[in-house]
Amino acid sequence: MEAVQKTPEREAFYKKIDGDNLSALWNVLGDLVTPEPRSACRPHLWKFDSIRYYMTEAGKLITAKEAERRVLVLENPGLRGQSKVTTSLFAGVQMVVPGDVAPAHRHSQSALRFVLEGKGAHTTVDGERTAMEAGDFIITPSMTWHDHSNETNEPMFWLDGLDIPMVQFFDASFAEGSNEDQQKISKPAGDSFARYGHNLLPVDEKRKSKTSPIFNYPYSYTREALERAKARDEWDACHGLKLKFSNPETGDFAMPTIGTFIQLLPKGFKTARYRSTDATVFAAIEGKGRTRIGDQTFEWGARDLFVVPSWHWVTHEADVDSVLFSFSDRPVQQKIDLFREDRGNA
Repeated sequence: MEAVQKTPEREAFYKKIDGDNLSALWNVLGDLVTPEPRSACRPHLWKFDSIRYYMTEAGKLITAKEAERRVLVLENPGLRGQSKVTTSLFAGVQMVVPGDVAPAHRHSQSALRFVLEGKGAHTTVDGERTAMEAGDFIITPSMTWHDHSNETNEPMFWLDGLDIPMVQFFDASFAEGSNEDQQKISKPAGDSFARYGHNLLPVDEKRKSKTSPIFNYPYSYTREALERAKARDEWDACHGLKLKFSNPETGDFAMPTIGTFIQLLPKGFKTARYRSTDATVFAAIEGKGRTRIGDQTFEWGARDLFVVPSWHWVTHEADVDSVLFSFSDRPVQQKIDLFREDRGNA
């Protein structure tokens, strides 16, 4: 594309049309329509031990009720001040200490929780309460009431992932608080998993939500699924063994705006190069290894978190059997025909 030259006459013209809120496309086209994804999002790794240390300090400074949610935001170093981990997604680590109640509220934004540490605290979504433990993947669908509590003797930590930047982009945010800190329990524990988690569905069920009717995918079942798939010894060169969390009613992603995945990397396995347009947040729930993103290498262990920007080459290598949870905006990209991937030399 030929560079647009500046002349006094052109500059005068641009100034004239600016007064009527107009601008010349030819001056900005190269930045709007780029040959490849171009983002300020950068690769980064957050060590969980550091996060836990800061969260413990925060727990002494502010209550869960005062903060509403005691969360430290994972700010991408290229997007500081925007509360974004990627250009389209929010991520943070939440702590609920013994005796805490994170009060009930609801909002347009869809949320996921991936438990990093602890066992026995509860989250309640639309009247159903579930206990949480490390590795559990829990969904809070758009505009559903939810609250959290911890009646154990140890703090709980989990990764929060939300589509906040997407909802902001569409100017579609609504939020509402409750008069009660905790909502009334109206369903037995495990109700959604019992109804929908065994490849059987109520025959006359008519659901309007595009989110999975299962709101807690227990890690014990997830880990068993990985082990059973592992027995077939069919390893993908770029991913090891990677599964997506799905909606049992549709087979689609469990959430309409956020894709969630779990992958097993066996000891000594090194993936082939891979890149895709969906910037992705990873959480190591088991194991130890390293990930190379572009020309940077990040060493991770259990509960560490890292982000891979859009269209960056990535490889993973496991020192021991390792399990990675991840989430991205892939469902949205696929629905509007924007998703692209490149498997390098695989």
